[in-house]
Amino acid sequence: MADPRYTKLADTLITYSCDLQPGEKILIEAVDIPPDFTQELIRAAYRAGGAPLLFLKSQTLMRELLLQASAEQLSLIADGEEACMKESDAYIGMRGSANVSELSDVPTEKMKLYEEFLWKRVHVEVRVAKTKWVVSRWPNASMAQLAQLSTAAFEDFYFRVCTMDYGRLSEAIEPLRELTEATEQVRLVAPGTDLTFSIDGIPAISCDGHRNIPDGEVFTAPVRDTVDGTIRFNAETLYQGITHEDVQLRFEGGRIVEASSSNPEHLKSVLDADEGSRYVGEFAIGLNPYITQPMKDILFDEKIAGSIHLTPGGAYEIADNGNRSQIHWDMVLMMSPEKGGGEIWFDDRLIRKDGRFVVDDLDGLNPENLLG
Repeated sequence: MADPRYTKLADTLITYSCDLQPGEKILIEAVDIPPDFTQELIRAAYRAGGAPLLFLKSQTLMRELLLQASAEQLSLIADGEEACMKESDAYIGMRGSANVSELSDVPTEKMKLYEEFLWKRVHVEVRVAKTKWVVSRWPNASMAQLAQLSTAAFEDFYFRVCTMDYGRLSEAIEPLRELTEATEQVRLVAPGTDLTFSIDGIPAISCDGHRNIPDGEVFTAPVRDTVDGTIRFNAETLYQGITHEDVQLRFEGGRIVEASSSNPEHLKSVLDADEGSRYVGEFAIGLNPYITQPMKDILFDEKIAGSIHLTPGGAYEIADNGNRSQIHWDMVLMMSPEKGGGEIWFDDRLIRKDGRFVVDDLDGLNPENLLG
């Protein structure tokens, strides 16, 4: 008998997130996911009248593949995946590696080849731009350990946050999207942080369960050359399998001119990947009331209530500042009192202080109102 939590999550992903319609094709990419849940996704797709397609993958096997991969080899793999993605109307990416650092010893130059010749072609240029898509994680023991919870407690948390009332969030989030889109200048203030930039003319996008599960953010992008000042991130961040603590960036004219972290050599190699990797492609405000602590999984961490994230690398076309890069690295700054506090200013108006919205129209996004 299927776990009812599996069925509820599968239905959320298929019918709410992807809004799968009769006759539409949906590509399900399952990376280290239990067959029982993948079965539920297939069943939910058929119930919606869709035609499921399936990729089964493993991070362990991907590591082995990438260790000696060539551009030609990755391009050939991309040919097949790109063709399938182009034929799909929707996409679900479920990812559940038992070791979040599985790719940590893949050489940097091999990761760059993967990002340029496979990830960019298939996911940036086709999946993100041309399909209805959603990505999520799977609650395994590795994730529970990162969250410092027992496996059973983490599973309860995971299914609670992933099947929350996203319709309610969608209604509450609209005033913030409208305010963000009407704003010209942003200032962020926190310990080690005093950063300003313009978002004038850049669309603001609500994230309410249609792209990520879990979800809960509004994002836009700084005007490319306007970011000035310093920012100090207080959530650990994992990129290319490498953990970084205490990332600090200094900007001049939109460009990162100084950078430090607990792993400075890797940080420099990422920021030097291409011209766009030292510019910012995204600014977002985290809103999910169930997520209050980081766990080194960006799909969760970027949604932390009372946080913001800033992203060195490429911009999304739906909120485009023109910056192009193979890099897209979300870095999180928590602004709750426990994390040192902080302020968000829109056009010289304080809108959030110490993680709580202080504008009446945005009060519905404070945690107690979203939790009901």
